[in-house]
Amino acid sequence: MTQVQVATKLGKPQSYVSKYESGDRRLDVTEFVQIADFLSLDISGFLDQYRAKAGTFNSPI
Repeated sequence: MTQVQVATKLGKPQSYVSKYESGDRRLDVTEFVQIADFLSLDISGFLDQYRAKAGTFNSPI
């Protein structure tokens, strides 16, 4: 999926999505869920894999 396609689905300009990729902007939870839905991404599985690789979620907040 291209930045333009994601931006169109979010109702935002392409530059908005580009900022996610460049690290200039963070996704909020709502946007993350919308993009995950567009990509048919299993959020639970994604987070499990992220935690396993990051290793930073083992300590309490």
